[in-house]
Amino acid sequence: MKLFSDKLVAEACSACNVSDLSHATIGEILLAAQYLENKTGIPFVRMDQGSPGLPVNRYGVEAEKKALDSGICSQYPAAEGFNGLKEAASRFVKAFIDVDIDPRGCVPTTGSVEGTFAAFIACTQRIPGKDKVLFIDPGFPIQKSQLRILGIEWRNFDVYSWRGAEKLRSRLEEELASGDIAAIIYSNPDNPAWICLEEEELEVIGELATRYDAVVLEDLAYFCMDYRKELGRPFEPPYLPTVARYTDNYILLLSASKIFSYAGQRIAMMCISDGLFNRRYPALAERYHDSGVFGVTLTASILYMITSGCTYSTQFGYMEMLNLSCEGVIDFVGDTREYAARTRRIKEIMLRHGFHVVYDKDIAQPVGDGFFFTVGYEGLSGDELVVELMHYGVSCISLSTTGSLQQGVRGCSSRMREDLYPLLEERMAEFEKDHPVR
Repeated sequence: MKLFSDKLVAEACSACNVSDLSHATIGEILLAAQYLENKTGIPFVRMDQGSPGLPVNRYGVEAEKKALDSGICSQYPAAEGFNGLKEAASRFVKAFIDVDIDPRGCVPTTGSVEGTFAAFIACTQRIPGKDKVLFIDPGFPIQKSQLRILGIEWRNFDVYSWRGAEKLRSRLEEELASGDIAAIIYSNPDNPAWICLEEEELEVIGELATRYDAVVLEDLAYFCMDYRKELGRPFEPPYLPTVARYTDNYILLLSASKIFSYAGQRIAMMCISDGLFNRRYPALAERYHDSGVFGVTLTASILYMITSGCTYSTQFGYMEMLNLSCEGVIDFVGDTREYAARTRRIKEIMLRHGFHVVYDKDIAQPVGDGFFFTVGYEGLSGDELVVELMHYGVSCISLSTTGSLQQGVRGCSSRMREDLYPLLEERMAEFEKDHPVR
C-alpha cells in the first residue's frame, strides 16, 4: 500500500514546480520529498542528494578557527592559493597516489564543481577545433548542466557495455578519431554507479588522451573509497589507481567534501600535471592577452574571474587535514568506511524484496559498497521506478539523468540513520507486494 497518494505526490510536484518527476534533478527530488515529509509528518528515507552524513573533521575546524583568529580575514587570498596548502596538496598526491605534481600546479577551488567549470573553459579554448567534452558515463549530472551554461557541446557513452581495456579502447577511439574532443571526464569511484575503472582501463584512457591531445579530468571526489582494497596508507602501496601514470594531459580533482566531511566549506584542489600546467597555447594567449601558459591562464584569467580565490581560512583547514593525513594522524578511509556498511544494509533489504543491482560488476569482480549504489526492479524503467518509490517514501534519482542507458535508480547511503532501516524494510515489503514480479 502506498504511503503517499497520486494526488498528494502531484500536489508536491506542483508546489515545488517539478514539471516531470521521472526526469527530475537531484534538487527537484529533494524539494518534493521535503514537501511530502513536512505536509504529512511521515519521514522519508532520503537517498537523493550525495551530502556527507558523518561528523565534520575536527582538525580542519580547529585549524580554520586558528586562522580566523590570526586576522587573515582582512586580506584577499591569492588566486593560485596559499603556498602552505599547495605544498600540502602536492605531498598528499605523492603520499596516496605516488604521483609527483609541483605545488605550483595544485590550485584550490571552491569545491570541485568550480574546478570542472573552469577546466571546461580552459580545455575547450586551448586549441581551435577541439571544443567538445567526452563523458565516460554514467556521471554527475551537474557537469553537463555546466556545459549548458557555457554553451559547450558534449558527447557521451555508457561504459556499462565497454568495460575492459580492449572494449574501452575501441569505444574511445571511435569518439576521439573525429579530432574535436578537448577533454575526457569521469569519476573514480563512479558517481552514480560506484564502479571503479581498473588500471588497464586507465592506461588506455591515458594513452589515447596523449595520442589525440585530450585533457583527462579525473574526478576523485570519493578519494580512496574503494573499500575492497587497502588504500589510504600514506607513502605505502597499494596506491590509488589513476590516469596520471599514463599521460601528462590530466587534471586531478580532489575534494574535501566527502573524505573529510567538509562540504559546507566548499574547498577542493585542482591538481594539474607539470607538463600541462607549463604548456603554451597561442589561442589562450590571443583570447586572454596573457602568456597562454595553460596553468597560469586557468588560474589568473579564468578561476579568478569566477570566485577571486577560495576562502582564506578554509585553505588553512584543508591544509591541516591533508598534512595530518600524510602523517597518519587522520585515517580518512577508516572514517568514511561507515558509508560502505550503510550501503550494504540498504542493498540487502532491497535485494530481499525483488530489486537487483544494476551496475553490479567491475569487469570480473562484484562492485564494491560505498557512497552510492544502483538498483532496478523488473517491469519498471528507471524513470517509472523513481516515481513509484516516491509514493513509498523513498527518494532517489533515475539513472537516465546521469547518461546511463540502463534501467534503474541511483541511491546514496549518506543520510541513512539506524531508525530508518526498519522503515525501509516495511516500505520495500509493501512495494514488493504491490509490484509482483511475473
